[in-house]
Amino acid sequence: MEVNPSFSANAVNDFNLVIRAKEGDQKAYADLMQRYKDSIYFMALKMVNNKDDAMDLTIETFAKAFENIEKYKPDFAFSTWLFRIATNNSIDFIRKKRINMVSIHTLTDDGEERQLEIKSDVLNPEEKSIKKQQSEAIKLIVDKLPLRYRTLIMLRYFDELSYEEIAQQLDLPLGTVKAQLFRARDLMANILNRRKKTNPSDF
Repeated sequence: MEVNPSFSANAVNDFNLVIRAKEGDQKAYADLMQRYKDSIYFMALKMVNNKDDAMDLTIETFAKAFENIEKYKPDFAFSTWLFRIATNNSIDFIRKKRINMVSIHTLTDDGEERQLEIKSDVLNPEEKSIKKQQSEAIKLIVDKLPLRYRTLIMLRYFDELSYEEIAQQLDLPLGTVKAQLFRARDLMANILNRRKKTNPSDF
C-alpha cells in the first residue's frame, strides 16, 4: 500500500500510523485516537446535542474504525474516512432515537389536503418483536462478560444511567467508569464477531 502523493504532511503521518496499526502496533492505535478524539467528540456533540451520547459515539466510532482498519484504502486521508464513519454513526444514532412518527392526512380550510405528523410512543407489533429479539440477543452477549463489565453495561444501556450516576452508584472515579465501559464494549464486539463467524445464519 503506497501513500497518496496528494496527501498533506498530517495525512502522511496518519497513513504511517495506519500501516503500523495494521501490523498490530497498539501505540499506533492510541496515537490515532489521541489525535482525533476531541474533533470526533465535538462533531458528534454538535449533531446529537448530548455530552454522554457524544462520548459514546466517539468511542463507537474508533471501535468501528479500528475493527475495520484493514478496509481503509489510501485513496483519501484517514481523517476523511474516520469522520465519514463518525458522521454515519451519529446519523444512525439520531434515526434510532427519533420517536416514531405516524402520518395522517387532513383537509385544510381551503379544501387542500396536507400531511400532518404526530408523535407516537407506541411501537407496532413487528417493531416490538424486533426490539425484544435484539434485547434478548444483547443480553446473551452481556452475560458472557466478566461481572464488573456486565454490571457497567447493564447500568448504562438497560437502566439508562448517566456516567455520573454509574460512578456514584459504584463508588468509582468517573474516568474509570468511562474507560471500563470502553473496554466492555470492546469485549462485546469481540464476542459478537466470534458469534458471527460461528453462526453466520443468525445475523
